[in-house]
Amino acid sequence: MAGLFNALNAGRTSLEVSQKQIEISGNNIANVNTKGYSKQSAKLSPYPAMNFGGFFVGQGVKVTDVDRQHNTFISNQLVNKSVDYGYENSKTASFAEIERIFSVSKDNLAGDIDHFFDSWQELSTKPTDVVLRDITLQKGSVLAAKFNNSANELDQVQKNIGAQLKSGVSEVNNKLKQLGELNDRIYQIENNGQTANGARDSRESLLQELAQTIGAQSYELSSGMVNVQLPSGLPLVNGNSASTIETVQNGPTVGLKLHTTGATRELGTKSMGGEFAGLLDLQDEVIPALEDNLNQLAYSLITKVNELHQGGAGLDGSTGHLFFEEPPHTNDVPIDPATGPSKDNWQDAARAMKVSLSGAAQVAAAQKPTDGTSSKVGDNTNALKIADLSYALVVNGTDSFNSFYGKITSTIGIGSNQNKLNLKGAEDALVQVKNLRDSAAGVSLEEEMISLIQFQNSFQSSAKFLSTVDELMDTLLNMR
Repeated sequence: MAGLFNALNAGRTSLEVSQKQIEISGNNIANVNTKGYSKQSAKLSPYPAMNFGGFFVGQGVKVTDVDRQHNTFISNQLVNKSVDYGYENSKTASFAEIERIFSVSKDNLAGDIDHFFDSWQELSTKPTDVVLRDITLQKGSVLAAKFNNSANELDQVQKNIGAQLKSGVSEVNNKLKQLGELNDRIYQIENNGQTANGARDSRESLLQELAQTIGAQSYELSSGMVNVQLPSGLPLVNGNSASTIETVQNGPTVGLKLHTTGATRELGTKSMGGEFAGLLDLQDEVIPALEDNLNQLAYSLITKVNELHQGGAGLDGSTGHLFFEEPPHTNDVPIDPATGPSKDNWQDAARAMKVSLSGAAQVAAAQKPTDGTSSKVGDNTNALKIADLSYALVVNGTDSFNSFYGKITSTIGIGSNQNKLNLKGAEDALVQVKNLRDSAAGVSLEEEMISLIQFQNSFQSSAKFLSTVDELMDTLLNMR
């Protein structure tokens, strides 16, 4: 009779384990589309065998733990590839906007420069024609407006980047706080001998998202908690304590500060990774360099045209007039005769560019009279000189206005194409690692269906076994 009781107990444990396996498989199927979910499976072990009639007979089976499928190497690769993808992806939209501003189509800044100097060429054919003089003024105003708009649109791209950083910081701080809370929850659960599978999945997903956003790196402690830090080594999460990141408006740009326990650190491109590093690189390096080139182009055009225009005479005999208003910082810093003007001189030249003349009669198409003589009617000498500036190497002594603009657009095009290539490579690498992760830890519906059939058969077999033992016990009892 004791043997039947032992068999009954073994059947009961088998029935319970089969039921638990069905529940775990059902949970896997329910989470097949849950981002970051790792497949779970029951870890089984037999009850200790007992000596029965000189033989050691098993006492059944039990679930000792619920394992979470996990591959540390793949997880680390997923984090690394997320950093690369985030860095390149954050630049794509801004590069598209910059390419639109510095277009290579006919309706671009180079075209307006050509139209402006073409108007001087046409004026040289009829220097007394008031209509042609008005056209020259109009083309100058259109060109100035094009420079103004280009500078303002670059500012808008910077503002958009700043807005992205500000909105992103709030989300990052929230995730850092969640990581600290998950660290504490995992420690509490696993310190009591249980496995925090769900919490570990959530934490792993957060780490991947933070890697893509700010390049966060992490390492696990013996306690089960993870410490998180920036690529520069600055701490973000230490146990259950999380740091915070703050945005600071620095003129047109947005800066970042990290607040840790008792300290505040400035964050720059080299401190970060992922999307934030890409945005800061655009904001602090790429766009300022483009603005500098645009201002240099505007400054060179303004000063060269003004220099010749002041040396000519208008239809009304007036001389010494500036065609464009002087750039705002022209006289702030003395110009070195050896090296020429610097970025301090041409700063904001594009944004402030504006026609200075008040009327068509002041357009200096004629040569400035000398020795008290008056300018000749129909003199086009100065108009031809200004028209010839279109081809002169007047920017840095090595480039014409259009060739210098061509270098700007070439730089943008190379940067944008490189970004697209890098993004495609990073995206492909990330997809490959995600596929590896899915094959190693993801849920396969086909596998779960097979497992369900296996667990169902096991459950039915256990039930049949219990029914058989029950019948045997009834037979023994009836024999008495």
